[in-house]
Amino acid sequence: MPRNIKKNTKSTEIHPDTHFRLLSNLASDPYLTQRALAKKVGISLGAINYCLKELIKVGHLKINNFQNSHNKLGYFYIVTPKGIQQKSLLTADFLRRKLKEYQDLKIEINTIRKDFRGEL
Repeated sequence: MPRNIKKNTKSTEIHPDTHFRLLSNLASDPYLTQRALAKKVGISLGAINYCLKELIKVGHLKINNFQNSHNKLGYFYIVTPKGIQQKSLLTADFLRRKLKEYQDLKIEINTIRKDFRGEL
């Protein structure tokens, strides 16, 4: 099972970072192909397909196609109001976690710099 998907006893959940990146990318460009989305998010095409189906199932996305399109890739994704609300929650959580990681990394870098200067 891909590492961006967690299996629990009730259902399969999409990793919060993947969920956030999917909703953010599709809110910015609903015409992204699954292949382009996989590249942007950094997961496999199969994982993207699975995640999109899950997001549609929970009501965060809708999929539409161009009825009269001759282009077989004529699909686009709509982030639903429920998906927009979830994206806001995921954004706040993502920022909190990344800021914590940034602060921890700054502390680690400063510690290493001090130790390195001591060796000169």
